[in-house]
Amino acid sequence: MNNASLTIIGAPSSAGAYGPGQEKTPDAIRAAGLITLLEARGISVTDQQNVTAYRWEVDQQHKRVMNADKVVSTAKAVAQKVSTALTETKKILVIGGDCTVEVGVVAGCLEHSENIGLIYIDLDTDLNTPSSVEDGALDWMGVAHLLQLAGTNEKLNSIGKKTPMLRAALTHFFAYGNMTDFEKEVIDKYKIKETNWQDVAKDPTGTASKICQTWAPQFDRILIHLDLDVLDYVDMQLAENYRRNMGLTFDQLMMALDEFMKLPNWTTLTITEINPDHGKADGSTLRIFAERLAKSIRGSFSDFIP
Repeated sequence: MNNASLTIIGAPSSAGAYGPGQEKTPDAIRAAGLITLLEARGISVTDQQNVTAYRWEVDQQHKRVMNADKVVSTAKAVAQKVSTALTETKKILVIGGDCTVEVGVVAGCLEHSENIGLIYIDLDTDLNTPSSVEDGALDWMGVAHLLQLAGTNEKLNSIGKKTPMLRAALTHFFAYGNMTDFEKEVIDKYKIKETNWQDVAKDPTGTASKICQTWAPQFDRILIHLDLDVLDYVDMQLAENYRRNMGLTFDQLMMALDEFMKLPNWTTLTITEINPDHGKADGSTLRIFAERLAKSIRGSFSDFIP
């Protein structure tokens, strides 16, 4: 096996989102040249293609937990692909899709090890539940389902080999900044590790490096979840969310990701909450992202690529 190898899995679903768009992302990033960019840097890429695509629609019958069956179906399909891929490769890039894709990633990794840590890069903590909020969008409830909080959807929180799929001590929120009162209570109750976005903005490399040195080494596998909603929309127009003058710049985000990509035990990088239609019409915004992402992933294999 080529030690500089990466498997790509697409999860084109916006079922858990607030609206359509993210389901286009896996194919859009491929079209932006990501695979070619990775291969040009000496990385052997295996593209496992996409799981079944789902486009968001209003679920009038389940207004507090919209499209749950489609979210569960996507998560299960992702879990199967991730588990299969881990028998052949050590590094996986999962391209979503909305944030609920991560539930499937964790479930798939649990088939190989229970000693996993999750670095959750997101302005939101996704700790809400269908009973704590009324909008019904599951994409800001993903971590709540991984922790099996009270009021979460049983079909989704039980797709892994054990429940809860994660304990609070196995999660680190990185660059968070937007929380409901309910989420704040959960973080305080379970003492979940956290680094706010303002501290990351001041020192992207240093804050990420500290986690790499003091927290991440205890795990067999590190799972990295990257929600592009962490970006200040004024700086780069890629995320599904339009938040402005809040969050990281693109350069700050990628400086931090560069550090996480140096972790020898990172196993999955999951990219979520990109809406390709929010970038420039000529596709140049997504190409800039693909080019910088390829450079960051290349850092994972510096010991194997001249």
